[in-house]
Amino acid sequence: MRAVALIATYNEQRFIGGCLEHLFAHGIEAYLCDNASTDGTTDVAGRYLGSGLRGIEQIPRHGVYRWRDILKRKESLAAEISADWFMHLDADEIPLPPRPGQKLIDALAEAEANDCNAFEFSELTFVPTREDPDHDHPEFRRTMRWYYPFAPRELHLVRAWKRQRGPVDLATTGGHTASFEGRRIAPERGRMCHYLFLSREHAVQKYVRRNYDPAEVDDGWHGWRATLTAEKIHLPSRSELKIAENDEDLDVSSPRTKHCVEWNAR
Repeated sequence: MRAVALIATYNEQRFIGGCLEHLFAHGIEAYLCDNASTDGTTDVAGRYLGSGLRGIEQIPRHGVYRWRDILKRKESLAAEISADWFMHLDADEIPLPPRPGQKLIDALAEAEANDCNAFEFSELTFVPTREDPDHDHPEFRRTMRWYYPFAPRELHLVRAWKRQRGPVDLATTGGHTASFEGRRIAPERGRMCHYLFLSREHAVQKYVRRNYDPAEVDDGWHGWRATLTAEKIHLPSRSELKIAENDEDLDVSSPRTKHCVEWNAR
């Protein structure tokens, strides 16, 4: 069985190498949709072409972040690329299987064997804290171990699906849920480690300096990201978060419905 993660990037040099290596270790190939990065994202990713990375394509940006266009392209790629399963992923996300010691490719094969054609993840959001504010370095997964479960809605991250004959809709839900006729979601969830930002300055670079598509903002997309300013970024305290020594120690209970930048808004 072959599975391909469709990854969107924009200036994700910090994340892309580790993301790809993690996927390959779990038997998952990748295809990169780069939205005109200006850092070394595609240089790093290019090292993996032919070794798990199927290809890199450029999606024009023209100074504006248009998430709907990227999702529509991923919908098309899921009909064009030869694979049995697909996963919609961002470079700052690390997907994990439901059980320790299991590989993602085996979790998808198990879902298919049980007549399921979609796979859901529980989100664990990792962030820096007031006590440890800077993890903007290659070892961030080792040092930034404070997190909170995040689930603002039911079926928050249905992000992997078996190849379909008909269309797969990512755009309607802003990429949170892959929807299609006859969807049957596997009962056992995977886990998705989401590294929201690595430092306060990284948050400014990643969100504040981004030019969002006004039409998408008018449609209610992007939420707090579209109105974030540097002054609004207040890091949570360790006491507000859970801590995991390793990926087997993650607790998905009592999820938050808002991200940490909204907790202490002043």
